[in-house]
Amino acid sequence: MYQVYCPETMRIGVEWIPDGGPAAPPVDPEVLAHRAVDSMKLVGPDIASPQATGKYAVGVPMWLWVNQAPTTFGPNTATASAGAVTVSARAEVAAIIWKFGDGTSVTCHGPGTAYQASSGMNPSPTCGHTFAKSSAGQAGQKFALTATATWQVNWTVTAGAVDAGQFTEIRQSQAQVGVGELQAVGN
Repeated sequence: MYQVYCPETMRIGVEWIPDGGPAAPPVDPEVLAHRAVDSMKLVGPDIASPQATGKYAVGVPMWLWVNQAPTTFGPNTATASAGAVTVSARAEVAAIIWKFGDGTSVTCHGPGTAYQASSGMNPSPTCGHTFAKSSAGQAGQKFALTATATWQVNWTVTAGAVDAGQFTEIRQSQAQVGVGELQAVGN
């Protein structure tokens, strides 16, 4: 027997609830894993290059890279619990698909390599692109660039059951890239 008080309905009384009360619905660990990922506040890639204020040239290799942080590249970890079940999740970017607005795209695995002046006109060793045409005639004279990150999430139940799994999350960032042509003048 339990004394019941419900302020919303102003109900006061005694109620019979069998031992253990009503059975709790089972907890889906993957739902908890998604809840853990939601708490990570994952966002699209933090594009370091190409820079929106930069001007790039047709035929010159462009190095692509992103700044790394737990919310923009990972790794990032979080837990979520419900009842007796606790799930730990770990998220990290597995790949970034760069779409350049000129009809081409590149898939890069990793954050890319930051350009160093000593590299000169060499292409990036990890992630890069070379424009074949200028952005003249595009809105704002720039190509609309999109970087789409695929986050790989691995989760495990750390309390309450034995289970594990994985899923992906997609996040996207956008930038504008101006590309010009260099003209050679000679005899």
